[in-house]
Amino acid sequence: MSDPRHSVRVLDPRSLRALAHPLRIRIFDALREHGPATASRLADRLGESSGATSYHLRRLAAYGFVEEDTERGTARERWWRAAHRGTRLDDVEGLVRHPDPEVRGALTLLMHETAGRHTRELNTWLGTMHEWPEEWRQAADLSSFTLRLTPELAGELNEKLHDLIENYRERAVEDDERSERVRFHLHAFPRAEDAENAKDAENAEN
Repeated sequence: MSDPRHSVRVLDPRSLRALAHPLRIRIFDALREHGPATASRLADRLGESSGATSYHLRRLAAYGFVEEDTERGTARERWWRAAHRGTRLDDVEGLVRHPDPEVRGALTLLMHETAGRHTRELNTWLGTMHEWPEEWRQAADLSSFTLRLTPELAGELNEKLHDLIENYRERAVEDDERSERVRFHLHAFPRAEDAENAKDAENAEN
């Protein structure tokens, strides 16, 4: 039987509202990234009070995002772990057009928090890349591409990229001392070409 902690949870309106709090997102990300922790350890890592992390851990647990790690916990100290490997939004259109403004606001907050985290992680790499061996600097990548696609082709490409990454997850090398956790960000969105061209033309004239 597969471990549910290796699964990806699909967010619905109810669970989206529960997760969409800046500190809850950070707590969930920290547990996924760094493994089980107590409220006090999370508070130290995130620069928050243990009272705040303890409260939000209980809220996350109530909605099934985290769970107690009973193998580590004691009567005096509760350890928590992520209940899933990650989350996914399947019905983005339904959430964007949801009649409840709280659901639409939760979606916006989650997306902006995710984009902000990606920016911070990238900036950390750029600021510390000189500390890594040459082979890792050569293996890293910072690229962007612009393609002319239909929505169907864009969705197909995203799906293939996700499948490729999952294939490499299955090939993960745990016993090689050179292996490291490698972070991949995938952003795909349409650009208003006419607006961009008009802005470029305006800047060229000034």
